[in-house]
Amino acid sequence: MYNKVVMVGNLTRDIELRYMPNGAALAKGAIATSHRYKTQTGEQKDEVCFLDFNIFGRSAEVANQYLRKGSKVLLEGRLVFEQWTAQDGSNRSKHALRVDTMKMLDTKSDSQNMGQDNQVGYNNPQNSYNQPQQNQYNQSQQNAGQNSYGGMNSQAMQKAPEQNIPEIDIDDDEIPF
Repeated sequence: MYNKVVMVGNLTRDIELRYMPNGAALAKGAIATSHRYKTQTGEQKDEVCFLDFNIFGRSAEVANQYLRKGSKVLLEGRLVFEQWTAQDGSNRSKHALRVDTMKMLDTKSDSQNMGQDNQVGYNNPQNSYNQPQQNQYNQSQQNAGQNSYGGMNSQAMQKAPEQNIPEIDIDDDEIPF
């Protein structure tokens, strides 16, 4: 049998990080996804799905460090059926996502607004990552890749950008899930 789930959505609460008796990290959270559709009358409706998830190991610690309520994330894993006995003695159960792969989808500006104020990161105006790219293919060969100190600059040390891949501009409202 095949059990694979891929969800893209927003966290409904902050990550809860715990450590199991063997020392392994366990992060618990919940994700909300939505599906927009039209009724027979033409009215737009949103169908929202909430699902709890568990992340184990180093990924759990990374999730706890960088993800907050409202963070956009892609989670890939498998659906599990959890069962337990509540304090009142009743049997309880729920479906949850056991995460194998996590990808943070917030943009740089979103993560900056979440309290990151780096002096040497994306906010530094002297950082070459923040500068608009010049047409580096029209530079003369003798000066290409050298900074004012005679050394290699960071753009020259990086691989050339892949020019054949088109950028896809997708609005959140266009995503079918």
